[in-house]
Amino acid sequence: MSENFLQPPDDTQVAVNDIDDQLPGLVGLIHKKFEDAENGRYAYEQRWIKAYKNFRGIYDSTTQYRDSERSKVFIKITKTKVLAAYGQIIDILFANKKFPLVVESTPVPEGIAEFAHLETPLDDIIPQEDPYGFPGDGRDLQPGAMAASPSMDYLGGTKDRYENAPIRPGPALMGEPQISPAQRSALRMEKVIHDQLLDTSAVNEFRSSIFEAALLGTGIIKGPFNFYKRIHKWETTPEGRMYVPYEKTVPRIENVSAWDFYPDPSATSVDDCEYVIQRHRMNKQQLRNLINSPYFFKDKIEDVIAKGSNYNDKYFEDTIREDETEAYYKESRFEVFEYWGVLDAEFANQAGLNVPDSMGPMDQVQVNVWVSGTEVIRCVLNPFTPARIPYQVFPYEINPYQMWGVGVAENMEDAQLLMNGHVRMAIDNLALAGNLVFDVDEASLVPGQNMDIFPGKIFRRQSGVTGTAVNGLKFPNTAPENIQMYQISRQLADEETGLPSIMHGQTGVTGTGRTASGLSMLLGGASLSLKTVIKNIDDSLLKPLGESYFQWNMQFNEDAPDIEGDLEIKPRGVAAVMQKEVRSQRLTTLLQTVSNPMLAPFIKIPNLMRELAIAQDIDPDSLVNDVNEAQIFAEMLKGLAQNAQQGTGPEGQPPSDQQAGMGQSGDVPAGANPNDASGVGGGQIGTGSVPAAGEDNFTGNA
Repeated sequence: MSENFLQPPDDTQVAVNDIDDQLPGLVGLIHKKFEDAENGRYAYEQRWIKAYKNFRGIYDSTTQYRDSERSKVFIKITKTKVLAAYGQIIDILFANKKFPLVVESTPVPEGIAEFAHLETPLDDIIPQEDPYGFPGDGRDLQPGAMAASPSMDYLGGTKDRYENAPIRPGPALMGEPQISPAQRSALRMEKVIHDQLLDTSAVNEFRSSIFEAALLGTGIIKGPFNFYKRIHKWETTPEGRMYVPYEKTVPRIENVSAWDFYPDPSATSVDDCEYVIQRHRMNKQQLRNLINSPYFFKDKIEDVIAKGSNYNDKYFEDTIREDETEAYYKESRFEVFEYWGVLDAEFANQAGLNVPDSMGPMDQVQVNVWVSGTEVIRCVLNPFTPARIPYQVFPYEINPYQMWGVGVAENMEDAQLLMNGHVRMAIDNLALAGNLVFDVDEASLVPGQNMDIFPGKIFRRQSGVTGTAVNGLKFPNTAPENIQMYQISRQLADEETGLPSIMHGQTGVTGTGRTASGLSMLLGGASLSLKTVIKNIDDSLLKPLGESYFQWNMQFNEDAPDIEGDLEIKPRGVAAVMQKEVRSQRLTTLLQTVSNPMLAPFIKIPNLMRELAIAQDIDPDSLVNDVNEAQIFAEMLKGLAQNAQQGTGPEGQPPSDQQAGMGQSGDVPAGANPNDASGVGGGQIGTGSVPAAGEDNFTGNA
């Protein structure tokens, strides 16, 4: 395997010789917990199998057919809906090619009093030496006044503004730099986390996890854990160009399939789990590669390989693989259990782990144990500080009483069943109605004739028998009624999933969707459904994953002093849910509104521009200036405007003959507004007059 697992402190490694006597007991404990978790999720496995078969278009063995049914067609609308949900979520989360995670300082970060620059008009109103006033300052108490004078109100207002004032990068009111150390650390931490995610192709793992969430209802991400990435580097030496690669430690995440994840059956979230177990299927080479990873027992791994394959095929794996490779798997694979959870301190001490002396025998410690067959191949204390189970489990749709969520396929299971049934009936009916059924009077025919029907067929009648011997019967066509029910079932699928067919390319929409406002309503309703899904991803995946990356950098990143601070992780998935077209239109309208100079000071223009760029799938960092850059460009534009008014070129030179021929500097066409920068001349284009030959200011040739 390419991954390298977290290294715990040296004193937590288990000595192989000391643990030999306890391995059977520890192995038995892990296997018992796995059995409990397996039994606890059996009912969900049945739902996942149905969801997968509906996605693949495979009829379940329990589906009953009439003997008369000939059509076995399967309408794969489940696949269409699952892929539509998956595509919409990916488009929302990664539209601007950035991970929807931001790191911000807390509202009042530590260090605000020492480092923040805050300005208020009250600084000049209230003298610092005597905030209550002094004789002659015009603010002495009037007769009958109480202590709650206006001066006290001023002081209280100042205090509130200092405590609640926002801290932002950029210039203060008087031009001085204004930024707190927490903000600086937040910007650096955000860049570090984004670089780490991109450096390890984390988006691919996100895609796999989100797809499984849409299909099965639950997505799982593992990590971050240490990964030694090889960096390719070439250097020039006296001997020539030399290849000198080196390894860089980076945090990495990976997708974990729900089929391989066995949590504590009594838990409703990862935070409630006493333990989780990940089941691995490894070939001999993958198992041998673990020897090179930290704190794996080489001798024990060699023993496992020497004993031969120990893989136990699960009943659902043939369905997933859709092949007949069970025998091959059993002969060439090894089953490995990766356990993350608690262990009694007494048991941990017996297993050789160095448990703190302050812990009692009934206290529990967090451990990481790997088991294959009858051997423990790794046993260490949980290397994370603080200790945590390194898995993020997020639902597509929340089941409030279980960890496992509900996916698109399960939501539309009944609709898929109805669609399949009515289409099969329509096809069978069309086959019957499109052909004649024959009524044959065999007593009227010569015995022994072949009863096959084909063009030019001749039937021999008995002599003297009257009446028609062979009659053709025509059955009615009921397919339109079945197709109508199919359409109703498809609409039911739209409602059950919250994904209208227009979202995944269906044309010929009828009813409400035929008008622009109706279409907007349909898309708006779909956005609400997706907003709930994205909120689940924000809360259960992005936020805890961002916090895990933060903690990883605090524990393992050598540059941690430069990025630590009073910070918080904020997911940004929900902010992008609104339909881009609608959101872009609304932001553009707002931008036009705040062009009024009286309203502009009350609007955060940079934030508005960033949101407008995001709504149009543009990276705001590559387009929108920050406050300092905006000031620089404003000065540049001011200089250009002054040059234009003075009639000078870019270098302060007089205008060229061509420029002079276009009119004198500062001249404005008659009827135009000189302050109008729209470029349309106030609607007075072409209303000025031209001097005739011989008049003043005439520069042409008479």
